[in-house]
Amino acid sequence: MPTQNDIPIAQRVSDPQRSPQKQVPANPVVRSLQAVPWWGYGLAVLAFLSPIVSTRIWFALNANATNAPQANVSPSEKVASEPKSEPQTERPSPIPTVAPFISTNTATPANKAASDNPDVVANEPDSPPDLFGHHPYKEAPANQLRTISRASDGYEIKLREAAAKSYLSMEAAAKADGVDFAVISGFRTIAEQQQLFFEISKQRNQTPAQRAKVSAPPGHSEHHTGYAMDIGDASVPSANLSTSFEKTAAFQWLQSNAAKYGFEMSFPPNNSQGVMYEPWHWRFVGDDDSLATFYKKQPRSGSFIKKS
Repeated sequence: MPTQNDIPIAQRVSDPQRSPQKQVPANPVVRSLQAVPWWGYGLAVLAFLSPIVSTRIWFALNANATNAPQANVSPSEKVASEPKSEPQTERPSPIPTVAPFISTNTATPANKAASDNPDVVANEPDSPPDLFGHHPYKEAPANQLRTISRASDGYEIKLREAAAKSYLSMEAAAKADGVDFAVISGFRTIAEQQQLFFEISKQRNQTPAQRAKVSAPPGHSEHHTGYAMDIGDASVPSANLSTSFEKTAAFQWLQSNAAKYGFEMSFPPNNSQGVMYEPWHWRFVGDDDSLATFYKKQPRSGSFIKKS
């Protein structure tokens, strides 16, 4: 009985329609390529592209490092090393040109303390200029003032808290020695100073320069600070606001004891500001704020210039 494979072996091999096996190409190169799996070709492509990609990445990183700002280069060097917009006829030097350094810090140890004080304005660039030897001052805040006396019309005479406390102690000490002070004036607003300066100058037919010899222009009075006051002798009212006050017991006591309480005379005879001698005008310089308010500038000789 015939079997399924009853065709002769030679005929089955030679007959392509009956052969179940695929013929293998005879070319050895083709046979080698067909023997490589698909992922092998992927590795070959990566190996080819890797040097190209690495080279481009290296150039990109190097360019970024060249263009990055230098942290240790001063602003003047950065400006000098930047290329100009105008066309260059020759290649610029790779070494930046350092521009001269100009310091904008004008603070000095002498005026640093004054710059921390809100009442000191004479050293500020935008402050008003001195007028007839008087320096500008701001008004003391109303909430920092304390009443030390009252005028006959009920007007309250005030000083700053520290100055007021010290004056009351000084007044008590003088009274214990048999000397009675008369408080004539203390804190004064700019508006009050305007009336005092301009109205009286009209009444006395004084020019501003003449008036400034005896009264500071508005905005330039020590009374604005709340640290200055005018003192008289209660037993000699005729000497009030007069150079004859120097002959009173109150003035003699102040000369001997005022410094103990932080007070000094603002305008002694022949003062450098050219203000008339005022033995009745005293100011408090007994704490940091008041000291910086009046001693703002230090000349080259090393001595302080007093402010009015």
